Amino acid sequence: QVQLVESGGGLVQAGGSLRLSCAASGRTLSTYTRGWFRQAPGKEREFVAAIAWSSAMPPYADSVKGRFTISRDNAKNTVYLQMNSLKPDDTAVYYCAATPRTDIMTMRRHEFYVYWGQGTQVTVSS
Repeated sequence: QVQLVESGGGLVQAGGSLRLSCAASGRTLSTYTRGWFRQAPGKEREFVAAIAWSSAMPPYADSVKGRFTISRDNAKNTVYLQMNSLKPDDTAVYYCAATPRTDIMTMRRHEFYVYWGQGTQVTVSS
């Protein structure tokens, strides 16, 4: 049974930084695409970033490009999301997920992800 556990969320002032981690257990996900999504109150879940097993050219949502960086450590079965220059609009519950798909189009779509974490709250104050 695969479990994804996020950590690193919290409260931060605008302009600050946070680093989210997502550790997987129960199965090695080194060949899986790992993704981050977020959901703000009253809004749909949206794509943030994803990274394939090769870590080459990860896609980002336009709203976070240049501020967030996704990375992975296959040896630790863990994916990270470094979030810099945070804005109040970044406030949401952040979820990590994993999919065996590797094509660039499906990486952005939450319906193709088969494993999900429970989410971690990120709150950015103005």
